[in-house]
Amino acid sequence: MLPLAAIEALLRNNTESVVVIDESYIDFGGESAVTLVERFPNLLVIQTLSKSRSLAGLRVGFAIGDPGLIEALERVKGSFNSYPLDRLAIAAAVAAFEDRDNFESMRLAVIRSRNWLAEVLSRLGFEVLPSAANFVFVRHPSIAAPALAAALRERHIVVRHFVQPRIEQFLRITVGMDAQCRTLVEALENILAFRR
Repeated sequence: MLPLAAIEALLRNNTESVVVIDESYIDFGGESAVTLVERFPNLLVIQTLSKSRSLAGLRVGFAIGDPGLIEALERVKGSFNSYPLDRLAIAAAVAAFEDRDNFESMRLAVIRSRNWLAEVLSRLGFEVLPSAANFVFVRHPSIAAPALAAALRERHIVVRHFVQPRIEQFLRITVGMDAQCRTLVEALENILAFRR
Protein backbone atom coordinates (compact mmCIF):
# COMPACT_ATOMS: atom_id res chain seq x y z
CA MET A 1 0.00 0.00 0.00
CA LEU A 2 2.34 2.67 -1.28
CA PRO A 3 1.35 6.32 -1.03
CA LEU A 4 0.83 7.99 -4.41
CA ALA A 5 3.98 10.10 -3.93
CA ALA A 6 6.06 6.91 -3.66
CA ILE A 7 4.43 5.47 -6.79
CA GLU A 8 5.10 8.73 -8.66
CA ALA A 9 8.78 8.56 -7.63
CA LEU A 10 8.94 4.95 -8.82
CA LEU A 11 7.44 5.94 -12.16
CA ARG A 12 9.81 8.91 -12.61
CA ASN A 13 12.83 6.70 -11.88
CA ASN A 14 11.73 3.92 -14.25
CA THR A 15 10.55 5.72 -17.36
CA GLU A 16 11.88 3.01 -19.69
CA SER A 17 10.03 0.22 -17.88
CA VAL A 18 6.39 -0.63 -17.44
CA VAL A 19 5.43 -0.22 -13.78
CA VAL A 20 2.57 -2.50 -12.76
CA ILE A 21 0.60 -1.61 -9.64
CA ASP A 22 -1.53 -4.49 -8.35
CA GLU A 23 -4.61 -3.08 -6.65
CA SER A 24 -6.33 -6.34 -5.76
CA TYR A 25 -7.15 -5.02 -2.28
CA ILE A 26 -7.42 -1.27 -2.96
CA ASP A 27 -11.12 -1.11 -2.08
CA PHE A 28 -10.29 -2.10 1.51
CA GLY A 29 -7.83 0.74 2.09
CA GLY A 30 -5.37 2.97 0.31
CA GLU A 31 -5.50 5.35 -2.61
CA SER A 32 -5.73 4.08 -6.16
CA ALA A 33 -2.98 4.89 -8.64
CA VAL A 34 -5.53 5.13 -11.45
CA THR A 35 -5.36 8.92 -11.08
CA LEU A 36 -1.73 8.77 -12.30
CA VAL A 37 -2.39 6.88 -15.54
CA GLU A 38 -2.88 9.97 -17.72
CA ARG A 39 0.43 11.48 -16.55
CA PHE A 40 2.56 8.32 -16.79
CA PRO A 41 2.33 6.27 -20.01
CA ASN A 42 4.46 3.53 -18.42
CA LEU A 43 1.91 2.87 -15.63
CA LEU A 44 -0.40 -0.14 -15.71
CA VAL A 45 -2.88 -0.49 -12.85
CA ILE A 46 -4.48 -3.91 -12.45
CA GLN A 47 -7.50 -4.79 -10.35
CA THR A 48 -9.61 -7.87 -9.75
CA LEU A 49 -13.25 -8.45 -9.00
CA SER A 50 -12.30 -11.45 -6.84
CA LYS A 51 -11.98 -9.56 -3.56
CA SER A 52 -14.24 -6.55 -2.99
CA ARG A 53 -16.75 -7.50 -5.68
CA SER A 54 -17.05 -11.12 -4.42
CA LEU A 55 -16.52 -12.73 -7.83
CA ALA A 56 -13.49 -14.93 -7.10
CA GLY A 57 -14.83 -17.93 -8.99
CA LEU A 58 -15.20 -15.98 -12.22
CA ARG A 59 -11.54 -14.87 -12.42
CA VAL A 60 -12.44 -11.42 -13.72
CA GLY A 61 -9.92 -8.62 -13.67
CA PHE A 62 -8.96 -5.59 -15.67
CA ALA A 63 -6.08 -3.27 -16.45
CA ILE A 64 -6.06 0.50 -16.76
CA GLY A 65 -3.21 2.19 -18.58
CA ASP A 66 -1.98 4.07 -21.59
CA PRO A 67 -3.77 2.99 -24.79
CA GLY A 68 -0.46 1.63 -26.13
CA LEU A 69 -0.02 -0.64 -23.10
CA ILE A 70 -3.60 -1.87 -23.32
CA GLU A 71 -3.23 -2.56 -27.05
CA ALA A 72 -0.07 -4.59 -26.38
CA LEU A 73 -1.93 -6.62 -23.73
CA GLU A 74 -4.81 -7.24 -26.13
CA ARG A 75 -2.35 -8.44 -28.77
CA VAL A 76 -0.75 -11.12 -26.57
CA LYS A 77 -3.49 -12.06 -24.10
CA GLY A 78 -4.65 -15.07 -26.09
CA SER A 79 -1.25 -16.75 -25.74
CA PHE A 80 -1.04 -16.62 -21.94
CA ASN A 81 -4.53 -15.99 -20.55
CA SER A 82 -5.76 -19.28 -19.13
CA TYR A 83 -9.05 -17.67 -17.98
CA PRO A 84 -10.85 -16.34 -21.06
CA LEU A 85 -14.07 -14.52 -20.15
CA ASP A 86 -17.40 -15.78 -21.34
CA ARG A 87 -20.59 -13.73 -21.69
CA LEU A 88 -21.91 -14.76 -18.26
CA ALA A 89 -18.71 -13.68 -16.50
CA ILE A 90 -18.78 -10.35 -18.32
CA ALA A 91 -22.46 -9.84 -17.44
CA ALA A 92 -21.74 -10.62 -13.78
CA ALA A 93 -18.82 -8.20 -13.76
CA VAL A 94 -20.93 -5.40 -15.24
CA ALA A 95 -23.72 -6.09 -12.73
CA ALA A 96 -21.20 -6.02 -9.87
CA PHE A 97 -20.03 -2.56 -10.93
CA GLU A 98 -23.57 -1.31 -11.37
CA ASP A 99 -24.66 -2.46 -7.88
CA ARG A 100 -22.79 0.31 -6.07
CA ASP A 101 -24.92 0.09 -2.89
CA ASN A 102 -24.17 -3.60 -2.32
CA PHE A 103 -20.48 -3.04 -3.08
CA GLU A 104 -20.22 -0.20 -0.53
CA SER A 105 -22.13 -2.17 2.09
CA MET A 106 -19.93 -5.26 1.72
CA ARG A 107 -16.70 -3.26 1.48
CA LEU A 108 -17.46 -1.34 4.68
CA ALA A 109 -18.53 -4.53 6.46
CA VAL A 110 -15.18 -6.17 5.65
CA ILE A 111 -13.24 -3.12 6.84
CA ARG A 112 -15.27 -2.95 10.06
CA SER A 113 -14.83 -6.70 10.72
CA ARG A 114 -11.11 -6.55 9.88
CA ASN A 115 -10.55 -3.68 12.31
CA TRP A 116 -12.54 -5.41 15.05
CA LEU A 117 -10.70 -8.70 14.48
CA ALA A 118 -7.29 -7.00 14.54
CA GLU A 119 -8.13 -5.26 17.80
CA VAL A 120 -9.39 -8.43 19.49
CA LEU A 121 -6.43 -10.50 18.30
CA SER A 122 -4.05 -7.84 19.63
CA ARG A 123 -5.75 -8.07 23.01
CA LEU A 124 -5.25 -11.85 22.90
CA GLY A 125 -1.51 -11.29 22.55
CA PHE A 126 -1.13 -11.67 18.80
CA GLU A 127 1.16 -9.50 16.76
CA VAL A 128 -1.13 -8.17 14.04
CA LEU A 129 0.51 -6.56 11.04
CA PRO A 130 -1.23 -3.48 9.62
CA SER A 131 -3.73 -4.53 6.97
CA ALA A 132 -5.51 -2.75 4.15
CA ALA A 133 -6.84 -6.01 2.71
CA ASN A 134 -9.61 -8.51 3.43
CA PHE A 135 -7.34 -10.51 5.73
CA VAL A 136 -5.08 -10.09 8.73
CA PHE A 137 -1.56 -11.46 9.06
CA VAL A 138 -0.81 -12.52 12.64
CA ARG A 139 1.51 -14.48 14.88
CA HIS A 140 1.43 -15.42 18.53
CA PRO A 141 4.60 -15.22 20.63
CA SER A 142 4.04 -18.49 22.49
CA ILE A 143 2.35 -20.82 20.00
CA ALA A 144 4.01 -21.83 16.73
CA ALA A 145 1.96 -21.05 13.64
CA PRO A 146 1.77 -24.68 12.43
CA ALA A 147 0.41 -25.82 15.81
CA LEU A 148 -2.09 -22.97 15.89
CA ALA A 149 -3.26 -23.69 12.34
CA ALA A 150 -3.66 -27.39 13.22
CA ALA A 151 -5.62 -26.59 16.39
CA LEU A 152 -7.94 -24.34 14.41
CA ARG A 153 -8.37 -26.98 11.69
CA GLU A 154 -9.45 -29.48 14.38
CA ARG A 155 -12.23 -26.99 15.11
CA HIS A 156 -13.13 -26.79 11.39
CA ILE A 157 -11.56 -23.35 10.95
CA VAL A 158 -9.10 -23.08 8.07
CA VAL A 159 -6.44 -20.38 8.00
CA ARG A 160 -3.44 -20.14 5.71
CA HIS A 161 0.05 -20.94 6.89
CA PHE A 162 3.02 -20.40 4.60
CA VAL A 163 6.17 -22.43 5.18
CA GLN A 164 8.53 -19.76 3.92
CA PRO A 165 11.38 -17.86 5.57
CA ARG A 166 10.38 -14.68 7.43
CA ILE A 167 6.67 -15.57 7.49
CA GLU A 168 6.68 -19.15 8.73
CA GLN A 169 5.33 -18.08 12.14
CA PHE A 170 2.47 -16.03 10.69
CA LEU A 171 -1.07 -17.02 9.81
CA ARG A 172 -3.16 -15.35 7.12
CA ILE A 173 -6.71 -15.10 8.38
CA THR A 174 -9.37 -14.07 5.90
CA VAL A 175 -12.00 -11.72 7.30
CA GLY A 176 -15.37 -13.45 7.17
CA MET A 177 -18.82 -12.45 8.27
CA ASP A 178 -19.18 -11.17 11.84
CA ALA A 179 -20.40 -14.53 13.13
CA GLN A 180 -17.44 -16.30 11.53
CA CYS A 181 -15.01 -13.83 13.10
CA ARG A 182 -16.60 -14.39 16.51
CA THR A 183 -16.32 -18.17 16.05
CA LEU A 184 -12.63 -17.76 15.22
CA VAL A 185 -12.02 -15.59 18.28
CA GLU A 186 -13.82 -18.06 20.57
CA ALA A 187 -11.72 -20.91 19.17
CA LEU A 188 -8.50 -18.95 19.69
CA GLU A 189 -9.52 -18.07 23.25
CA ASN A 190 -10.08 -21.78 23.95
CA ILE A 191 -6.77 -22.78 22.36
CA LEU A 192 -4.87 -20.13 24.30
CA ALA A 193 -6.58 -21.08 27.58
CA PHE A 194 -5.76 -24.76 27.03
CA ARG A 195 -2.08 -23.95 26.30
CA ARG A 196 -1.57 -21.94 29.51
